[in-house]
Amino acid sequence: MIPNAPITAIALLALAIWVTLLVARGGFWRCAERDDRDEPAAGPLRWPSVVAVVPARNEADMLAHSLGSLLGSEYPGPFSVILVDDNSDDGTLALARELAARAAGRLTVVAGTPLPVGWTGKLWAMHQGIARAEALAAAPDYLLLTDADIGYRPRALQALVQRAEAGGLVMVSLMAKLRCRSRAERALIPAFIFFFQMLYPFAWVNRGDTRTAAAAGGCMLVRRTALAAAGGVASIRDALIDDCALAARLKQQGPIWLGLTERVSSLRPYPSFGDIRRMVARSAYAQLRYSPWILAGTVAALALAYLAAPLIALLGSGVAQALATVAWILMAVAFWPTVRFYRGSPIWAPLLPAIAAIYLGFTLDSAREHMRGRGGRWKGRTQALPAESPSPLHEPQLRGALPPGPNTSFGTENQEDRPRGGSAGPRLALQGEPAAALLRGASRNPASGPRLALQGEPAAAARGGASRNPASAPIEHPPRHSRASRWRTRGP
Repeated sequence: MIPNAPITAIALLALAIWVTLLVARGGFWRCAERDDRDEPAAGPLRWPSVVAVVPARNEADMLAHSLGSLLGSEYPGPFSVILVDDNSDDGTLALARELAARAAGRLTVVAGTPLPVGWTGKLWAMHQGIARAEALAAAPDYLLLTDADIGYRPRALQALVQRAEAGGLVMVSLMAKLRCRSRAERALIPAFIFFFQMLYPFAWVNRGDTRTAAAAGGCMLVRRTALAAAGGVASIRDALIDDCALAARLKQQGPIWLGLTERVSSLRPYPSFGDIRRMVARSAYAQLRYSPWILAGTVAALALAYLAAPLIALLGSGVAQALATVAWILMAVAFWPTVRFYRGSPIWAPLLPAIAAIYLGFTLDSAREHMRGRGGRWKGRTQALPAESPSPLHEPQLRGALPPGPNTSFGTENQEDRPRGGSAGPRLALQGEPAAALLRGASRNPASGPRLALQGEPAAAARGGASRNPASAPIEHPPRHSRASRWRTRGP
């Protein structure tokens, strides 16, 4: 029989953890940082120009709704959309071109070039879209970096820009409200958001005197000049957890803001537990820096924080049982505001320990997939890189290097944590990543690797500093890429 003293100590430690989380973790659990609270009273005198950049890979079933909502934005200033097709094979490019033909010049469609070594697919597509936006006759003041499965209410963009202008922010990011309809979604999605807020308390993110930085990749409004000063997305080109990697760089340029929202929503359904498992497992082990030691520590920490209290409350006795019961109650109290935000039943709040155990299983599955050489698998690509691996590319000089011609289709051109003195907190986070990343330490600084060389037409455009308008004439059927126009790598 296990002595009661160690069990009592474990129960006391679990209780201490939850008391600390509730009173000394930025009030993350209250869901207080929302875009419909503390809104600026008035808009700017001049509404700045915005270009939305939408990377898309095999999103044919989402585009009509997502692009339709973006193009339906009631924004007072100049606004247009650039979609970059990331080598889709489901008709995404053709559908996007059809939508562009009906968009009265507000939608530009770019057929992305092949993925270079050292980049994730999304960031490479985003990079090309940003280069296209910067090549416009009038470069935009803001870039809306968003996903092809995100829907916007008509005044969402206006509210984003209004907050950015009023606060002098270099980034405003909204945690798109995820679908919560299927049984799997109702069971797991609120905890997905809860864990993310626990790891990166939004109140700390939004304070200028802390190092905590985070963003939600589905909706990020960024100042174009600040992004360029931070090194652009090329500076995080191999990051699987790219949203918070970008936030960490941008917070060095100025204040950022992150909040919950009802105005921006994810259109992607997760009908089964397996769908959510694949989403989480894609990046969970990357969150732990691909370290089996951090993974082992994470398992122990999560077992103590989430599993010990309910087990002792159900099976223990005496003081240990009482302490564990209080810890379990605090756990449910902390989880309830997120459940309520997703309009869930109160019954889910005390089930957080079981839900956390499921997410822990997803994280272990992520490590297993990585060890099998399938880490970071998403939409047919396996693109996880060990955290200690040097980033294999220097930043390619792409401004002006995406000439109009074989790669582009378009419509008509648009006319118009802690105080800084403390230790650095974790830099990267999966949107809604499980609490498995609780032990993650300082971020890495990728080393320089081989340079990227441009050949053929893109290279000529780069050398010539091409300044032509990229939306000068429509292209109906882009020819197949020749060998001379493909990217290759070479040594410095």
